[in-house]
Amino acid sequence: MGPAGLPRETRIRRAGDFAVLRQASGRLGGRCFSVRYQQNDLGHARLGLAVSKRVSKRAVERNRIKRLLRESFRRVRTQLPPFDVVVMAREQAAGVPGPELLAELDVLWRKLVPLKRDGDTSTMAC
Repeated sequence: MGPAGLPRETRIRRAGDFAVLRQASGRLGGRCFSVRYQQNDLGHARLGLAVSKRVSKRAVERNRIKRLLRESFRRVRTQLPPFDVVVMAREQAAGVPGPELLAELDVLWRKLVPLKRDGDTSTMAC
């Protein structure tokens, strides 16, 4: 995949990884999204998506939300700390225009950037 793509190693795909994040992790939230995160030892951030039929019965709408999530993550993934991040869409996300969803995601990513790894005394610049 090219430099603008989302490499396979930056995606959370295994059910076990999702389960671990649901049990023991930090939380962030907004109007349309809920984020669960946990530190990893891989040296880079990974993204998992959870957009259920509860958000929208229409696959087109769910796919639009997932596409926007991946695009937003692509833009900031090099600035994020080495965390596993699962973003869950809420029902309100279905009716919100794309630019508003991206703006909310940008706010959530900015909240995640200053978080430090255990034992790390430095801060991370945006």
